[in-house]
Amino acid sequence: MRGRSLKTITLTLSACALLGACTPEGDPPVLNSTGAAQVDKMDVGDSGAGNYLAGRHAQKERDFSSASRLLEKALQDSPEDTRLLRRTFLTKLADGDIASSAEMAQKIAATEKSAPIAKLVLVVEAIKQGDLTAADAALKTFPNRGFSGFMKPLLQAWVLVGQGRGEDAKTALEPLKKQSGLRVLYELHAALISDVAGLPKVAEGHYKSAGENATRATLRVVQGLGRHLERLGEADKARALYAAYIKENPDSVVLTPAMKRLASGEKPAFLAANPAEGVSEALFNIASTMTRQNSAQLALIYGRLSIYLKPDFDLAQMLVAGILESMNRNADAIETYQSVKQTSPLHWAARLRIAGNLEALERDDEAIELLRVLTKEDPTRPGPLVSLGDLLRSDKRFEESIDAYDRAVSLLGDIEKRHWTILYSRGISLERARQWRRAELDFERALELNPEQPYVLNYLGYSWVDQGINLDRARKMIERAVELRPNDGYIVDSLGWVLYRLGDFKGAVEQLERAVELRSQDPTINDHLGDAYWRAGRQNEARFQWRRALTLKPEEDQIPAIEEKILRGLGDAKSADKDS
Repeated sequence: MRGRSLKTITLTLSACALLGACTPEGDPPVLNSTGAAQVDKMDVGDSGAGNYLAGRHAQKERDFSSASRLLEKALQDSPEDTRLLRRTFLTKLADGDIASSAEMAQKIAATEKSAPIAKLVLVVEAIKQGDLTAADAALKTFPNRGFSGFMKPLLQAWVLVGQGRGEDAKTALEPLKKQSGLRVLYELHAALISDVAGLPKVAEGHYKSAGENATRATLRVVQGLGRHLERLGEADKARALYAAYIKENPDSVVLTPAMKRLASGEKPAFLAANPAEGVSEALFNIASTMTRQNSAQLALIYGRLSIYLKPDFDLAQMLVAGILESMNRNADAIETYQSVKQTSPLHWAARLRIAGNLEALERDDEAIELLRVLTKEDPTRPGPLVSLGDLLRSDKRFEESIDAYDRAVSLLGDIEKRHWTILYSRGISLERARQWRRAELDFERALELNPEQPYVLNYLGYSWVDQGINLDRARKMIERAVELRPNDGYIVDSLGWVLYRLGDFKGAVEQLERAVELRSQDPTINDHLGDAYWRAGRQNEARFQWRRALTLKPEEDQIPAIEEKILRGLGDAKSADKDS
C-alpha cells in the first residue's frame, strides 16, 4: 500500500540542536484579525475541586494557559497545598508567565530544600531586575545535582561577569570542563566571557576548542567566533567560516546579517555581553539539549526563561514554538512564531512554520493563502512552493500541487541528495493525477539520490504491483523497504499485496495479517486481507474482512467494489491480478 501522507516524512523545522539553530527558510505572517493564535480557553468555575480537576486535564493536554488559570483559582481555595502550589508554578512557567511565578518560586524555595526550578527562577528574576546581589544569594542555595548541577556554574560565571570579575567567572566554569558531554558548552561560554572580559586571544582559543569538540559545526560557535573575528578586523577569516557553515547547511538564512555586516564593514556586538544575555544563552543551550532527550516540558520552561531574559532572542523563540508544535499546541506555537521580529533572518522560517500549523488546525485556506503570499514576496525561494505543493496534494488538488512542485524544482539548480523528498512528493501528485510516466521518472530519480529510502521503494514498488508490471523487481524493492521499516503497516501491506499478485496466497495472508495488526483501522489493508483470505480458501473470513473494511470509511470509489465482493466473492484464482 502506498499509505501514509507525506506529512509524516516531509522535512520540517525541528527543535534546535545543542548550540545549533533553526536553519530553514522562512518569515511571521500577518494573520486575519484575531489570528491563528486564537484558542478556546477553559472557563474558571466556582468549585475548587472542579477547577483543580479541569486544570489537571488542561495540563495533561499541554494547554498550559488554561491549566495555570484553573490551578491558580484552585490554589486560592487551598493556599496551604504545597503540591498544588508546585503544580500551578510549573504550569505558569510553561505558559511563559515568568514574572508572576517569581512570588510562587519564593514560597517554594522557602519550604523545600532542593526546589531547583524555583531557585532557578529566583536567580533569573534577580538578573532580570539587575540585582546581582540577590542573584548571588539565590545561587548559594542552588542544587548541585542533575541539570541544576551544570546550570549552576553557568549562572555563577555570568553573575561574576556582571560584577566585573572576568577571571573569576572563567574559574567558576571549570566544573563543566570535567563533565562528559559538556565540553562544547564550557568552551563556548568561556569564549563569550573572555570576549566580554577583554581577553580576545583567550576567547579565540576557546572558540576553536568548541569547534574541535563538536561533532559538526554548531551555529552558536560559528556565530561567536565569526563575530570575534569581525571585531578583530579579520574579515576574510570570518567570511570563510560563515561560507563553510552555509555550504554544510545550504538552506540556512541565519548568517545573512553576518554576511551583510562583512560587506558594509559594520562591527558586530558580542553574542552575549552581560549577565542577562549570557544566562539567556545558557538556558537556550540547555533547553536545546533537553529537546533531544525528550524532556519537552522542562525544555519549554528553560526556553521560556531564556526569552524572558532576552525578549528578542529569535533562536529561543523558534525553539519554544517548535516544542509547542511537537506538543500539538498549534495555536500557541503560531503565537510564538509571530513574536519573531521582521528584522530577524528567521522571520521567513517562522512564517513558513505558521503555515504548517494552520494546516494542522485544519485552516487550509489560510495556510494556502499565506504560502502564496510567501512565494510572491520572494519568488527565488523553493521552500514555500514545496510546502504549498504538499498542502495542495493533501487536499487532493493534484494538478495545482504539480504546478507548485514544478516551480520549486525549477529553483533548485543542481539536484542534490537532500532533494529526494521534493521529487517523491511530486511523484505522488503525478501518479494521483494519472501522469504515470512522469511520476515513475521522479520516483526513479529519487531512488538514484537516496537508494535506501523505504518510502520511495515502497511507493514505486506498490505502483508497479498495482499495474501488474515489474513484479519481481517490485517484490525485491518492497522486501528491502520492509527490512528498513519492519513495523510500518503500509509497507508490510505492500509486500503482502505483491505476494498476492504473484499467486503466493499463503505468504500474502501471513504478511497482510501482520499489516492489519500494525494498521488495524486502515480500510484498504483490511480489504486486501479479505482478498487474500478468499484466494486461500477462507471465504467466511474474507467476507468478514470486507465487511470490516466498509466500516472503516474507505474512499467512495472503493465502496461498490467491496460490496460486490461481499455479495459475489472473487472470480477464479487466475484473475487475481485483476482483483481490487
